[in-house]
Amino acid sequence: MNIFQKGLILTFLTLLIGGHVMAEELKLTQEWDKTFPQSEKVNHSKITFHNRYGITLAADLYEPKGIKKGEKLPAIAVSGPFGAVKEQTSGLYAQHMAERGFITIAFDPSFTGESGGEPRYVASPDINTEDFSAAVDYLSTKDNVDPNKIGIIGICGWGGMALNAAAMDTRIKATVTSTMYDMSRVNANGYFDKQNTPEDRYQLKEQLNAQRTEDYKKGTYALAGGVVDPLPKDAPFFVKDYYDYYKTPRGYHKRSLNSNNGWNKTSSLSFINMPLLSYSDEIKSAVLMIHGDKADSYYFSKDAFAKLKGDNKELLTIPGAVHTDLYDDKAGVIPYDKMEAFFNKYLK
Repeated sequence: MNIFQKGLILTFLTLLIGGHVMAEELKLTQEWDKTFPQSEKVNHSKITFHNRYGITLAADLYEPKGIKKGEKLPAIAVSGPFGAVKEQTSGLYAQHMAERGFITIAFDPSFTGESGGEPRYVASPDINTEDFSAAVDYLSTKDNVDPNKIGIIGICGWGGMALNAAAMDTRIKATVTSTMYDMSRVNANGYFDKQNTPEDRYQLKEQLNAQRTEDYKKGTYALAGGVVDPLPKDAPFFVKDYYDYYKTPRGYHKRSLNSNNGWNKTSSLSFINMPLLSYSDEIKSAVLMIHGDKADSYYFSKDAFAKLKGDNKELLTIPGAVHTDLYDDKAGVIPYDKMEAFFNKYLK
């Protein structure tokens, strides 16, 4: 059975029957297999929810211990980095914020990790933005969550998706981005905008569309490869930075795309053609953007922030921090106190 036949079967499994979604059944790992230690201050469980495309998403739910009966708490949905899984950075953020009194979920986006969707390892500006809104659907209907107090955190490429979701979904009252990437910009223009001409893009699209033909002939999807391994001696710093996280015990995870074989090659096409952040200047809710000033990706946050409007927007620069310093606690610079104060202020 090739990947297209599998996709057809999964389509049937997610048909709307009698107005209800027949959700894909996922087999979730129950053991603690995170890249960070488990906290004794929160309760942890595995949950699933579906998006409006019928894809079932897998998530880790973190709840502060001692929630009183009938009590409704503010909640936060977390995802990212781009090519990571919930057992890495997003779970770390979610657990920390649960320790501070929020109900949180860290979820695997569609087609990745333990979440459903075929073919595997596809990224989409539309579907992945929708994944954040699907997480809000779930949290809005949870008994111990106040539906008027829901925020989101997007890390790396999911920072751009989080801003895109905030521009669309008025239920999102506060958004944090951390070490943000604009995936449309980097796919269309290359790193540091070095391939930013119509001819550059045409040549890239020629390559990607030729790959589509090959994929269709073979009935499989070629993968782009994760973080390069072995690491070339002349690799640029940002590649070394990713290697230090994804390819070492610091952050490696067996389900992480970046730690292993990467994304479907042709995923770039939709990001080039359908830009994220087109309407980010219309976001009325609060936004906190966090980035290290030594990160090669810093220009994404600076430029995205410049487009935002209103007095409830802030860019917090972490002096000396590189991109992956905001992935874990290795450098001890993730500003959890700031995020807590931000969400307490705007989720009220």
